[in-house]
Amino acid sequence: MFDPCGEHFTITSGAQAASVSEVGGGLRSFTVDGAHLTEPVPDGARPPRGSGALLAPWPNRVAGGRWTWQGKDQQLALTEPAAGNAIHGLLRQSFFRPVARSESSVTLEAIVPPQNGWPQPVRVAVTYSLDDGLTVRTEATNEGTGEIPFGLGFHPYLRVGDTPTDDCTLTLAARAALPLVDQLPGGPLEPLPADHPLRAGALLQGQRLDHAFGDCEPGVAHRLIAPDGSGTELWTDPAFRWVQVFTPDDMPGHGRGVAVEPMTCPPDALSSGTDLVVLAPGESWSASWGVRPVREAPRR
Repeated sequence: MFDPCGEHFTITSGAQAASVSEVGGGLRSFTVDGAHLTEPVPDGARPPRGSGALLAPWPNRVAGGRWTWQGKDQQLALTEPAAGNAIHGLLRQSFFRPVARSESSVTLEAIVPPQNGWPQPVRVAVTYSLDDGLTVRTEATNEGTGEIPFGLGFHPYLRVGDTPTDDCTLTLAARAALPLVDQLPGGPLEPLPADHPLRAGALLQGQRLDHAFGDCEPGVAHRLIAPDGSGTELWTDPAFRWVQVFTPDDMPGHGRGVAVEPMTCPPDALSSGTDLVVLAPGESWSASWGVRPVREAPRR
């Protein structure tokens, strides 16, 4: 029987293990000593709520799927039909091929082909490796004959083993919030004071979040902390200046989840141009993020 995620690529290093999907090139699971640090994708199922997805050549939404590039109007397929938007890029249903493998690392790649709303091919290679936690490095290369913009995001859901999400505290390394109207930018960034609950540490019980944040602090991780002080953190390169936080209440086998989605650009960036990378023909760009256990007292 065909698995909706295709082949599963498993890597290990000591007590660490991770699994990656052939379809979409996304993260299926990451465990340390058998404890889940991310929400696992159930066997035989599509990733629930975009769990672990790789989001390229743009993350989040494009309003109406419409944008303009070098004077030409572009119209993407409306992959969020109820809202009438294009969402989360063009690779979530693509087959990625393995190009390098070892016990503790795997590199997968796929090409975004030219299509309606997307004028140039982009090769996306993603490497998952285990050392001190999980590191995810993505390289994008313009394989076309003209310039093309690029944005990147991922959609991991963080966990601290079997601790219920509602019992955990979330601390974001973001210093500003982006107002959203119908999940699209509705105004300029608004500063978050240092004592804002999501910067100082907010108990997730009762929180209903689907919010975008920006001005993420370089070198400071987003953290999910359990009541006993154990935790999981998501670190990023400075390229990931944005983060979306989403707390659905229907993750299989775990109830409510918390997606902490690192992004290099905000929602509707193809329209606004904010923080897009522009790749010349043959040019490459790369950035990394990762997940690991919290190894010291939570930052306050």
